[in-house]
Amino acid sequence: MVHIVGAGCGAADLITLRGKRLLEEADLIVYAGSLVNPDLLAYARPGCELLDSAKMTLEEIVGAVKVAEAAGKTTVRLHSGDPSLYGAIGEQMREFDRLGIEYDVTPGVSAFAGAAAALKTEYTLPGVSQSVIITRAAGRTPVPEGESLRSFAAHGATMVLFLSTGLLRSVTEELTAGGLDPDTPAAIVYKASWPDEKVLRCTLGTLEETAEANHVTKTALIVAGGVLGETFDRSKLYDPSFATEFREAEKK
Repeated sequence: MVHIVGAGCGAADLITLRGKRLLEEADLIVYAGSLVNPDLLAYARPGCELLDSAKMTLEEIVGAVKVAEAAGKTTVRLHSGDPSLYGAIGEQMREFDRLGIEYDVTPGVSAFAGAAAALKTEYTLPGVSQSVIITRAAGRTPVPEGESLRSFAAHGATMVLFLSTGLLRSVTEELTAGGLDPDTPAAIVYKASWPDEKVLRCTLGTLEETAEANHVTKTALIVAGGVLGETFDRSKLYDPSFATEFREAEKK
């Protein structure tokens, strides 16, 4: 059996209870060494085999799982954040299906949630944005046609960019070309929830210089949008004049 587990966004205690239990029970842990907090490996039991997938190809990962399966062992495939976002698990699950290997998925706390916590912000503020666009800039790996940053910027929604810290000049150019003002509030969140977390607030137009001044080149999320400002509407949910299923509206 293979358990695909989201490690959470960084801090070892942000893994789910289920994920921690699976790590403690595993015979083999294949972990994303370039992204996963090594403190999580302390949950592994003595004698558990540990493999760093940063040094492996898909074929090597699947090969290691096949060996474990043949020996009747349990494998945890440990991914950073939530494995459904930029976790490259689709191709692994396809191979497991082809080989008849049973697996399940344990979700984790995504880095975009960790970044919001670090920023002490809400991505969906009334009157500002009710949508979050999670995407990345096109680099060595392209994005599908129709998913350019320029096209997404036209919506004015909160933008959260993964895997884009090394492309900040292009990010700024594309988002401004799509209609966002260079003065749009922005932030770089480096290693959200890790001990060395950094929160760098800036504007869309100063993203690149902010990253350079703070020597941030990778392992960071980019957030841009009005939700990082100070002006927004009060929600209806807790407005005394707004009736809900559980509360009558107060009479004026």
